[in-house]
Parts: sequence; structure tokens; C-alpha cells
Amino acid sequence: MSDTFYLLSQLDFNSILDILLVTLVFYWLFTLIQGTQAVQLLRGVLILSVLAAIVASAFSTLTAFGWLIDKALPALLVAVPVIFQPELRRALDRVGRTGKIFASPSKVTGIEATIEAVSRAAASMARLKQGALIIFERNTGLEDHAERGIRLDAVVTPELLKSIFFPGTALHDGSVIIRNDQVIAAAVLLPLSKSVDDAKQVLGARHQAALSITEMTDAVAVVVSEETGLISVAHNGRLIRGLDQKRLEQILNAFFKAQLESLPRWRYYGQNLRKRLRLRR
Repeated sequence: MSDTFYLLSQLDFNSILDILLVTLVFYWLFTLIQGTQAVQLLRGVLILSVLAAIVASAFSTLTAFGWLIDKALPALLVAVPVIFQPELRRALDRVGRTGKIFASPSKVTGIEATIEAVSRAAASMARLKQGALIIFERNTGLEDHAERGIRLDAVVTPELLKSIFFPGTALHDGSVIIRNDQVIAAAVLLPLSKSVDDAKQVLGARHQAALSITEMTDAVAVVVSEETGLISVAHNGRLIRGLDQKRLEQILNAFFKAQLESLPRWRYYGQNLRKRLRLRR
């Protein structure tokens, strides 16, 4: 305790300013990778680094292992800029623009109302054989893909989704990415699935793109076939086909059950009541 008081007594204005600046830099770096696949990668690197440090300190007599850790750290410093190249490019781009650098992270709200809106829109588009591809972002961020499309940041409603995918409109090609209760981007072109088999060869581009994004991430994709009007859900590289509105809503709620249960009940009921009233107008 005395050491703590001694350290605090040594702090002056410059020291406090120094600590704040370092904190802001690290906070900014974390906000840059938030919403991207780099979050999981950084978490893995940190876990491995901590475990390696613990093992090296616990077994200090292991000369060869200690040498390996000492040599691996400089290599890791060289690898980090290569691994996080898209995030660093985004950082420099934001510095050169007048946009928001310190964007506050979005909160998980309105999931159930969003699922209902997507289910209603998908059922309506299926009746009209209006093709659509709707991607739900989950734990793995899809910001890298969203930046390739047209930014919207609009509240999810059936009318918005049907307007986006109406044939002939400027945004109907590609997919829509949804984060919580927001359509963050439209007209997002996704790569097609590389794991080709007999079943996937007969699928259209939307279905293959849905399989591809769910193979690479934990996203959930809703596909409406333009040829057959069938509704499908893709998850973990697998396709569930021939759904109606009720069954689609049940499956999506099952996928997002953990997020639904994590919401504070008072906020959950209040926000979803407002969204339900707006959707039923």
C-alpha cells in the first residue's frame, strides 16, 4: 500500500497527460478494429502472448523455450502491420477525413423486432418472387464487407428492405448487412462459396454468397430465391430451405437467443414495443 501512495505522490500534470494520451491511442486503435474479423484475431494473439509469458516465467530454467519466446516477439511486431493492414488503412483514411474518429460502439437492441421485420419482408418478397440476400452480423464483425457497399445506417423495416431489393433499383444487386436493428450497408457484393459440390453447383449466386459468408464468419444469411420464391437460411456453411414467415422467425430467434436473453428486460420491452407499433402502422 505504501508503494502505491508513493507512486501516486510522484504524479504531476505531465505524467497524467502522458497516461491519458496513451489511453486515448489504445482506445482509438480498439475502436478501429471493432466490428471486424480482426477482433477475434487480436484476442487470440493476446491470449497466446499471455500464456507464453506465464509459461516462460514459471519455467525460467527452460533455456530453449525462453529463447523461442524472445525471438518470436520481434517477429510478432513485424507480423502485426501485415495482419491488420485493412484496419491500418481505414485508420489513415479516417485521419484524412472529417468523420468521427472516436465512434461509440453500437449496443445490442431491438433484435426481436428486427427479426420480425426481416421475416415479414422475406415473406412478402417470396410471394412476388423478388430476390433478396440479407446478412445478420453476429459476433464476427462484417465491417470490412460493409465498406464495399453503400452505407445506410437506417432502422430495419419491412418497407425499407422491400424497397432496397425491388427490381431495377440502384441497390437491389448484392446483399444487405444488418447490425442489431440497423441496416448498415446495402448493395454489398460478397464472394461466392469456394467449397463446390453437386448441391452447390445448382444454387444461384445469392445462395452461394450466403454460404460463403457463413463459412467465413458466424453470420446468419436469409435468402429469397428470385426463380422459385423459396426462403432459405444459411448458417455455418449450411442451408435450410423452404421456409415460411413463421418458421423463418422461429429459426432466427433460435440463432439470436443468447443476444435476446442478454438484454436488460426493462430496455428490451420498452424499445421493442415502440418498434412493433411503428412496424404495424
